[in-house]
Amino acid sequence: MMARTKRSRRSYGAGEWGRNRVRIFPDPKTGNFQIEWRENGRRLTRSLGHRDWVRAKRQADEFAAGFAGPEIGGKKDAEAGPLTLGRLFEIYGEEVTPTKGRKSWQRDRGAMAMFLDFFGRDRRPETLSQRDWDRFIRERRAGTVGPSGKPVGNRMIEWDLTFLMAVLNWAARSRDEQGRLLLDRNPLKGLRKPVEKNPNRVVLTEEEYQALLRVSRQFDWRCHVALVLAHETGHRIGAIRKLRWPDIDFEDKTIRWRAEHEKTGYEHVTPLTAEALAVLEEARRMSRGTGNAPVLPSPMDVTRGIGRVSTHKWWTKAQTLAGLEPKRGRGWHSLRRKFATDLMDLPLKVLCELGGWKSPQTVLRCYQQADAGQLRTALESRPRART
Repeated sequence: MMARTKRSRRSYGAGEWGRNRVRIFPDPKTGNFQIEWRENGRRLTRSLGHRDWVRAKRQADEFAAGFAGPEIGGKKDAEAGPLTLGRLFEIYGEEVTPTKGRKSWQRDRGAMAMFLDFFGRDRRPETLSQRDWDRFIRERRAGTVGPSGKPVGNRMIEWDLTFLMAVLNWAARSRDEQGRLLLDRNPLKGLRKPVEKNPNRVVLTEEEYQALLRVSRQFDWRCHVALVLAHETGHRIGAIRKLRWPDIDFEDKTIRWRAEHEKTGYEHVTPLTAEALAVLEEARRMSRGTGNAPVLPSPMDVTRGIGRVSTHKWWTKAQTLAGLEPKRGRGWHSLRRKFATDLMDLPLKVLCELGGWKSPQTVLRCYQQADAGQLRTALESRPRART
């Protein structure tokens, strides 16, 4: 019979019931892991003397397999093996990744698998160097590294290396149960990541917006509401999807953007325009929104907000009905860029508060784009000396 294992965030069990079952769990008083097993019908418990989740799981597996005995928490096990890249990713995946959103969680897992396949599980992280950095960039760009097997651009490579740097920086600040740093320093600190020279940042035009607006009610009222809210508030579609009725104050004409739904983790309140209030009133009538219900409920479960896949399908369908040729980069986020560009004359501080940006540099670098008309108007308004 094959041994069974079971894992949760609170405990971990290895072995078979009635034979060699072993369980580890944290001591509520000290936080150190305890190991529990049965011997001659008696239930015995002993402290492992540390709080390392990955190490405790390994010890439970060794105990259940008969490779270690009750002295598992003694001096024999006091000296942990050298930190490998595989073990570092396991620790990060257990302690940090679960605190992220679902999309970031999936990206973390994919990046970990890719780096372990490229560098090897047993590679010591402190031995990483400029040569490894450059080799990864070359092979990732050529498509010989990565799940797709296809060449990728600098933007994707930048994301990959940003994750690797985050793990190494975290390890250089984190200590084990003996108070020792996991890494003395980040061996890749200071290396430059490739940057996309001409990123594709499309700004939706007013004509395109009006065309989408005209057809948005034809297949789903929620698409119309989402489109107007994205245009009038300048916020990400992900934050709009997660709005609930307690976030809307019809009396004060404001909307609250919760920190947990914002990419920047920045909670703030912004005023609502007449157009935004009108579609919110429409949404309240259509969804009969009360209590803590979502503003854009899922048709399958009205207690949950509409999903990311549905909003992507809405955009594709509206674009087709509006007769717009598909354009790479034209999507929900192009409305956010339109918002920043339309309000270019506002002080940056005000614009950041309205759109939920934490950094004015981000607005200038990634969102605002001057058109030919604005450039010509600026030149014509230049003061000139009289002759």
